[in-house]
Amino acid sequence: MNGRNRSSGWQYAKLSGHRNEKIIDNMLIDDIKYQNKILEFLHITDTKIAKIDYGGLHESSVQSILGNKTKSKTDMCIYLLNGKRINISIKKSFGGQVYLIPINRFIEGFELQYDTKIPENVKRAIELFWGSANDTSEIIQSINSKYINYELHKNRLTAETLKNYNIDLYNSLILWFKNNITYIFDFCFSKGLAKNEEDWADIIWYKNSIGENNLDALFNINDLKEKLIIHNKVEYGNINGGTTIQLPFGFVQWHSPTKIIPGCIQFHHNYKKILEIYNSKKD
Repeated sequence: MNGRNRSSGWQYAKLSGHRNEKIIDNMLIDDIKYQNKILEFLHITDTKIAKIDYGGLHESSVQSILGNKTKSKTDMCIYLLNGKRINISIKKSFGGQVYLIPINRFIEGFELQYDTKIPENVKRAIELFWGSANDTSEIIQSINSKYINYELHKNRLTAETLKNYNIDLYNSLILWFKNNITYIFDFCFSKGLAKNEEDWADIIWYKNSIGENNLDALFNINDLKEKLIIHNKVEYGNINGGTTIQLPFGFVQWHSPTKIIPGCIQFHHNYKKILEIYNSKKD
């Protein structure tokens, strides 16, 4: 990343992302071609764009499903003359972080957002794989793993160690991700922890206006969710004992931006994977 360390890299990504959103905002205001591009994509023919807000609803917090405040997954709001609103999530690169969330907030937020209960064995597997279980270090030291230095440092089990410890937990984690991949995608790209529908993203717009690449593609989140029902391949990564879970739209891994243990669950998006889903048939 041009010599930037991870910390400065994330800061650059955030600042350049806001700059990209502002340019797109101005472009939509000034260029009727791009206004029509959005409207045509949504099959809207009876109204026009009235105004635009950008920057994750100006980075303001919205009501969380957990009862506090959270950030919306929406980067741009397009208000139409007929009173309706289109919420857009903007991605300026082919891949990168789409959601970073603490383990306990993921479990609690997911259950509330989708009115479901994550099975106890899956919760146990999540806590071991992402390292929030109280006995994580004890398990690591009890199993003869060649990844023990990594696992103790991160306070988490790799997939290989999880399998050796309890193959049922190993299998249940992958099966849960596979069976809930539509909800997981929706959680990462549309709802997050936002409680109210008005704060959920409707469209993903891969658009880069700051000269880093030539991205310009729109995806309807509901269309992607429908196709994910059958395009739901999920598997552990095969590097270093399996530190990631590969998903149809990207992957998910352990990450601790502040170096605090336990870390967080970090979801990544991948443009090529999303494009493949979008271009596939539903049946």
